[in-house]
Amino acid sequence: MLHLTLFLVFGAVCLAGAINLLVQRHPINSALSLVAVMAALAGEYLLLGAEFVGAVQVIVYAGAIMVLFVFVIMLLNAGEEERTRGSHIALLIGVPGMLTGSLLIAWVLLHHSGTEAVGIGALPGPPKALAQLLFHDFLLPFEVTSILILIAILGSVVLAAKPEPSQEKEN
Repeated sequence: MLHLTLFLVFGAVCLAGAINLLVQRHPINSALSLVAVMAALAGEYLLLGAEFVGAVQVIVYAGAIMVLFVFVIMLLNAGEEERTRGSHIALLIGVPGMLTGSLLIAWVLLHHSGTEAVGIGALPGPPKALAQLLFHDFLLPFEVTSILILIAILGSVVLAAKPEPSQEKEN
């Protein structure tokens, strides 16, 4: 009963953080809400018995990636977001599309959730086996991801750089 209660509490924190992320007008507040979402997800992973995934969630996403996001937000000096009324076409197509997609996902989860019992040997192995997969079998995608993050940082620096005033020669 305690696990279910904690699971629901972490789920509520995750949902509240996600809603707060969407309604905030300042990007730093949105980034901090995303940190709360990621921390709540780490708590969910811990309750599900995936300690390694929970630790990676905190270290990589809530730590490193969010520091990168905050760094880029501060570098670009992003101010408060301007609100517009939006598009009528987005309301006409987006809302029914979102409702249809949500119902489809709910139906798939309810009818094909795979909640039957799992044997002990069927679960993922220890962190050593995960490390073997990450740093041996999937090394190239792992390194490509790090290069893409580096390119994103360099792109934000280029976008944030202010052009130097042109120095005209005096005749």
